[in-house]
Formats: sequence, C-alpha cells, structure tokens
Amino acid sequence: MGEINHFEYGWITPALSYALSVLGSALGLVCAGRIRTATGAGQRVWWGLLAAWALGGTAIWAMHFMAMLGFAVSGTRIRYDVPLTAASTVIAVGAVGIGLAVVGTGRLTAPRLLAGGLFTGAGVAAMHYTGMAAMRLDGTLGYDRLRVALSVVIALVAATVALWLAMTVRRGVAIVASALVMGIAVNGMHFTGMSALSVHLHPTRGGTSGTEVSGLLVPIVLAVVFGVVGLVYALLAAPSDDDRAGAAYVAARLDGATPVAEADLPDPVGLRATRAVPEQPAPDPVGLRARSTLAQPGAQFPSRRKTDPRG
Repeated sequence: MGEINHFEYGWITPALSYALSVLGSALGLVCAGRIRTATGAGQRVWWGLLAAWALGGTAIWAMHFMAMLGFAVSGTRIRYDVPLTAASTVIAVGAVGIGLAVVGTGRLTAPRLLAGGLFTGAGVAAMHYTGMAAMRLDGTLGYDRLRVALSVVIALVAATVALWLAMTVRRGVAIVASALVMGIAVNGMHFTGMSALSVHLHPTRGGTSGTEVSGLLVPIVLAVVFGVVGLVYALLAAPSDDDRAGAAYVAARLDGATPVAEADLPDPVGLRATRAVPEQPAPDPVGLRARSTLAQPGAQFPSRRKTDPRG
C-alpha cells in the first residue's frame, strides 16, 4: 500500500485551489446574471458560454488541477494522460453549460432546477474521476465506495445550489458571499473524493507513460490567466442597464418620425427633472417697460411734432 500525501507543498496548493474556485464562481455568477438581462438569443448563448467556462473551467477544473499539484504517492512518480486530462476539462465545461441552459430557459421552477443540478452534479463527479483516471503511476488505484458516493452527493447538492444562485443572485455582496460558499462546496467535493483513494503499488517498478505535472503546469496556468482576463474584459466592455437605458432615451428623442409619450421614455440621468425652466422677464425697477412703446410689436416710432386735430 502506497502512502498518499494530499498536501506535499503544505497549504499552498489548497489555498490556491480555493482561491481559484472562488474567483471562477464569482465570475460565473456575474456572467449568469447577464443571461437574465440579455435581449436576444445570441447574447444569451454568449453569456452562457462565458458562465460555463468560468464555473466549469476555472471554479471546478482548474481548482481540481491545482489541488492535484500537492498530491503525491511515496515510491512512485505520477504522470498524466493528456487526452484524458483534456477530456475532463470538456466534461466540466459542458456539464455546467447544459445545466445553465436547462435552468436559464424559461421560468425557474423546482423540477427544472433539480434536473439541471442532477445533470451538472453528475458531470462534475465524472470530471473528477476522469481526471483521477488520467493519472499514470506504478500502482493500482482503489476507491472506498461509501466515500465515493458521498462525494457524488456533495457534487449534486453543490451543483444544484450553484445553479440556483446563478439564476437568483444579483447584488455584489451576495455574489461574493455565494462565491465563498461555492468554493467550500467544490473543494469539499474534491477532497472527499480524494480521501476515498488508495494506491496499491506494483511489486516491480516499470516506466510510466504520460506527461509530468510540470509539463502541464505552464499551459494550464496560461489558459486560466487568459481565460480570467478575457472574462473580466467581456464584463467590463458589455453595456450596463444604465447604458442601455440612456441609449434608448437618446434614440427616442432623436427619432422624430415615431412620436413617443415623454412620460414613457426612460430618464437614466435625470434629464427630465433638470430641464431648464422658462426664462423669467428681467426686473424693471423704474417702470421703463410700461412707458416704452418700442417693446410693442407694430408700434410707430414716437415723434416730438404736435399734430393739429383740425388738420
């Protein structure tokens, strides 16, 4: 029996894995919130893909890989099968994307939420154990069935709660709090599944195929960094609700061919309330305005010559 160490580098790897899961969860919740306010099918698909990548790619899969950096088995080196590792990424992103599509189309109901959570949770569990199957070492992997079942239950509950939060949470403080809770759930599922693992070393040691973790670290870190930067840029570049309301107000004001009631138009920056009041007449302290006839339209120019009424 090989001795397993889940924290070979101390608390660095679990701390980084938790930070990745919280960051991905926060970005995913924000992107999922944009799905509800999207005006067209194309925008909903775009924000759904970004949310799936943030939750499935960063919060779940990148967290899994970062935690696996601290995994070691005494007496053998660990390598990874690249195709299976890539397949685990596709499973995570695809499962979250389908779950978001299930709960994000139409009104959110309990059956729809449970169906999406069931599919997403099963996908997350499949991602985890596919990533474990990608390991290559001089030994045979064994699992405790009770702990495996417990990890699957945690994945199902965490996925259902994550989808519910993605469709209901809108405020900044609530998003941060939800991301912290989701990070705990994702890490709890991972380390519960890892605790079910046992390794039976082979009597004779041979060469193991696959790529070492150092060969996968650089491309995966770059993918995560560029993915996070792209998500942040997409969120910052997208117009907000106030921007859309202001554009609609200006377009309605400029479109003279389509009369619209002024009370029905949006007023995002308070233009209607700050409109200039009619100009008041200037003060006339000595009564010049009342004596002058020049100010009256059509008045004749005054003359000093007296006119004889008899002609």
